[in-house]
Amino acid sequence: MLKINLLPIRQLQKHARARNEIFGFVAIFLFSLFILAGVAMLQSSKASALQAEATRLNQEKLTFDKILAEIKKLDADKKELENKIGIIKQLKKESSLTVHILDEVARRLDSSRMWLTTLDQQGTSLALTGIALDNKTIAAFMDSLDTSPFISDVNLSDSSLSNIAGQDLKSFALQCTVGSTSEQTDEPNQQKK
Repeated sequence: MLKINLLPIRQLQKHARARNEIFGFVAIFLFSLFILAGVAMLQSSKASALQAEATRLNQEKLTFDKILAEIKKLDADKKELENKIGIIKQLKKESSLTVHILDEVARRLDSSRMWLTTLDQQGTSLALTGIALDNKTIAAFMDSLDTSPFISDVNLSDSSLSNIAGQDLKSFALQCTVGSTSEQTDEPNQQKK
């Protein structure tokens, strides 16, 4: 007896191959989707970790901003105090200079031959006006002032004859430059401390 296979073998083999290819394609597609899902979850977890880190850093920055604001305020207060201290030192220096200038003028003035009517100090400028018996007394006073460590550039700006109480006397005006010699003014203060 003879057996005849009426089934289309070639078609069945083609269908089996096509089915295997479809299953392989579906398996590769599902495997690719699984890998992509894994990568997406990994990226999502990294993104959420980075977001949490950014939030933490922003909160930390806010605390540092408060500290920086305090530091800026302290710097501004420090500058203000330094300015005030500078002003106080300048005033102390100027008041000390004025005292020295008054002392120098009083010591160098020949009170038996002359007297001052005004003494005006504006910054480093000193203006003196007064009356003397003669030009020689004025010249001696100018030379004496010029030797002072606090007074320099003594110039006669005006000299005229004035009749006071029936006497012919010399009116004069002097312009001087004043300056502190900090070594001389600071040394006594340092020795006291």
